[in-house]
Amino acid sequence: MANAFDLAIVGGGIHGVGVAQRAAAAGHRVLLLEKSQLAAGTSSRSSKLIHGGLRYLETGQLRLVRESLHERTALLRLAPELVRLQRFYIPVYADTRRRPWVLASGLALYAGLAGFARGAGFGRVPRREWDTLDGLETRGLQHVFWYHDGQTDDAALTRAVMGSARRLGAEAVVPGAFVGAELREDGVIVRYAANGSMQECRARVLVNAAGPWAAHVAREVAPAIEVPKLELVQGTHLLLAAPPPERGIYYVESPRDGRAIFVMPYHGALMIGTTEVRYRGSPDDVAPTAGEQHYLLGVLRRYFPAAAAAASDAGRRRLFAGLRVLPGGPGHVFHRSRETHFVVDRDRRPRVISIYGGKLTAFRATSAQVLQRIAASLPARRAVANVDALPLTPE
Repeated sequence: MANAFDLAIVGGGIHGVGVAQRAAAAGHRVLLLEKSQLAAGTSSRSSKLIHGGLRYLETGQLRLVRESLHERTALLRLAPELVRLQRFYIPVYADTRRRPWVLASGLALYAGLAGFARGAGFGRVPRREWDTLDGLETRGLQHVFWYHDGQTDDAALTRAVMGSARRLGAEAVVPGAFVGAELREDGVIVRYAANGSMQECRARVLVNAAGPWAAHVAREVAPAIEVPKLELVQGTHLLLAAPPPERGIYYVESPRDGRAIFVMPYHGALMIGTTEVRYRGSPDDVAPTAGEQHYLLGVLRRYFPAAAAAASDAGRRRLFAGLRVLPGGPGHVFHRSRETHFVVDRDRRPRVISIYGGKLTAFRATSAQVLQRIAASLPARRAVANVDALPLTPE
């Protein structure tokens, strides 16, 4: 078949383009299918952070935090125009649930897991400087910790990775809507709609990197393959017409339930997020709810009353919601693992690998794991580049 590939990838989010770049660098023939546009889903609706996930220490996810901090260091080096260090501030009040000793211990562990690399330092803001913290409420304030993490434009980063993949020889059909796939002993036939017609290609491996749509893609493979029990969790952000914080990003605690919320500058506006709400509809229909808006505005009023008043007076607000893919199960979603899950159609020489979950920060590590899991199914190729040395630049 003329249109034969080593990998056919479904999904133009950060994980799909990450796999495309790494596979193309390894010399493989790669086709990526994206039904609308790059970063159309969660990869343009995240918190825009390249971070280790300080809060994941609370649930003991040390391996994930260490991996993410390693990837933060790599992205700061490879994509300096797209990822930059920001100072983060954690205010502690009399009614804050996480007490100072807990935060100090967590920040010390965070620095240690980062290997004391660039941006690993932390400390406390002196009381005499509290009035310079972007209008942060000081009544009842007891301590303010600071540390560093990274911030990015998630959609721009996704486009940059795909640009790198294309320069390495990867092909992309955008828009190209996956329709279905048929398993063969030595690969898979992939059907997709593009340019007003049905098309197909053959691939050694189908990589299902469709994010919130991954379960749907898996169900369109014949014969049927495993689809694990999953849960979609909605996260909403507000982009407000209020003066953005100038000192950095604030990591605050929701007074209602203790959840961690970020208040940050983003493209000249103030952004606040995120929520965690179970979502049971189609990923195509995800949208912020009135309850989530009320929740986030309440957090902003608690910590930045002047900014909340300015946002209310301006009367203009941009909202967006994305979906996380988490393992199903009982209990609050806050405590679910944020580890990436890989499901293959068979252990020996897999023909399909599905990516469920994952973090923006760790997309490079995720792509490396995908290539490792499917190595036995791929032909020997001569590498053309090393992704650890390839700069990522804005497209």
